[in-house]
Amino acid sequence: MNLHQLRFVREAVRQNFNLTDAAKALTTSQPGVSKSILELEQELGVDIFERHGKRLRGLTEPGRTVLQSVELIIREIESIQRIGKEFAAQDSGNLTIATTHTQARYALPKVVQAFAQQFPKVRISLLQGNPQQVAEMVLKDQSDLVIATEAIADIPGLISLPCYQWEHVLVVPPGHPLLQSASITLHDLAAYPLITYDSAFAGRSKIDCAFSDCGLQADVQLEAIDADVIKTYVECGLGIGIIAGMAFDSQRDTGLRAIPAGHLFGSNVSRIAFRRGAYLRSYVYTFIELLAPALTRDLIEQAMLGAAHRGDD
Repeated sequence: MNLHQLRFVREAVRQNFNLTDAAKALTTSQPGVSKSILELEQELGVDIFERHGKRLRGLTEPGRTVLQSVELIIREIESIQRIGKEFAAQDSGNLTIATTHTQARYALPKVVQAFAQQFPKVRISLLQGNPQQVAEMVLKDQSDLVIATEAIADIPGLISLPCYQWEHVLVVPPGHPLLQSASITLHDLAAYPLITYDSAFAGRSKIDCAFSDCGLQADVQLEAIDADVIKTYVECGLGIGIIAGMAFDSQRDTGLRAIPAGHLFGSNVSRIAFRRGAYLRSYVYTFIELLAPALTRDLIEQAMLGAAHRGDD
């Protein structure tokens, strides 16, 4: 058994059991991948893959168990390799962050700027998607960190820590009647068409629950994943926007007015998470602390130790 065989098994699964695509991803030959997998199966005495002729169709029951061990072994090896690289070059490398559009556009620019000034040799990559998608990126080792809302709090395999709280705001054109209201209610909002986030983003579930708990039906005319899109259509007169408070800038959004809506929809928590068992380079701890000063290296390591102990129980 060797590491190449384990990598071939993992990549075959990642490429939807297409050995040609797996070989291309690993810059090797398809016959070589096929032969190595067969040799591993012979050594183990079980079939890892179900086959139709020479084509792989899926994992066998023992194959699924083998894959779990393969993933664990390769991750540990990659962690060892990262440790070596860090000690060889403490201030250079790559940092990949998976996050939602709202975080990338409004919460991270100043943090990334400060980090880049401190670590100019570190290459930063931002990957975007909905909370479930960006969590998967970390679980699959495509990213070092994930930053999103509460949706990532309880995903198995992740250690998730709170960063900061935020509330929604209503955005309306100047002169809108709601600007004259001393205390806006959900009944007031239910009378207007609304423009807000897609159901997977930025606390949308809390918006829906707030209306539902009051026995009201929100008239959502348009959904988007991007607060800038929401604000654009509010300016076009299509309705009242509901966006994350961080997404409104009075200096930039001069054609709109913001109304606090925390009393209607409650507060939300943005969280940062990383894969359980991951090795975090020194500058990753620095990035996390720049984003959330309360999350010191000691606190993060305590969370990692606690997760390890829970896994042993």
